[in-house]
Amino acid sequence: MIYIKSKREINLIRESGKIIASLFKNIKNKIKEGVSTQELDEWIGDFIKGKGASSAFKGYRGYPTYSCISVNEEVVHGIPSSRKLKEGDIVSVDVGVKLDGYIADAARTFPVGRISEEKAMLLRITREALRRGIEQAKAGNRIGDIGHAIQSWVEKNGCSVVRVLFGHGVGYFLHEDPVIPNFGKAHRGERLKEGMVLAIEPMVNLGKEQVRVLGNKWTVVTVDGKPSAHFENTIAIVNGKPLILTE
Repeated sequence: MIYIKSKREINLIRESGKIIASLFKNIKNKIKEGVSTQELDEWIGDFIKGKGASSAFKGYRGYPTYSCISVNEEVVHGIPSSRKLKEGDIVSVDVGVKLDGYIADAARTFPVGRISEEKAMLLRITREALRRGIEQAKAGNRIGDIGHAIQSWVEKNGCSVVRVLFGHGVGYFLHEDPVIPNFGKAHRGERLKEGMVLAIEPMVNLGKEQVRVLGNKWTVVTVDGKPSAHFENTIAIVNGKPLILTE
């Protein structure tokens, strides 16, 4: 079932989104060599609580921490640990915030110090893929238009999209319908309507698309060990156009 949100509800989701946007702005200075992903997660937890909100991830289906922090070949759902960041790493931070019962979800991939040109290119391609996907989230378009825009851009630039992980509806719950693949054919799938709230999130690999799940049952990594990037925003369709709620 796809939930259509009122303008009032979209504004409430946007309040959760503002916390995430502020979190990403402030965490940039914390992401440096020698910092552990667990230290970042503790800071994220304190930041969210300090805003009077809660993590939408902690406890979700048994997930143990406030955020997902994925390094290099980790695609998504990296569980924060004692692992310390190193110069040249890229680190994806995925955060869900719940405030007054409404949820927003977003992710960014950050460089740790100076990174290789290959990794910098991967970040640029993924960020632009998200922009192009969001651009298609208009009333009257279809889900396939979002995935097609993402896939065609990524593959044109020699990278690959992960095909077993998807974007999703969000707002009342962390994961709602519709499912939003990062690939597909234009003009196919569910028609987009006014009041839909969607988390669009391309996950892009520098190498091949194949991934596997580690023994912790959460962390997804690339099979070829090459780096992956993840950018995500929660958007609402307002006045027929996409409105970003997490920037």
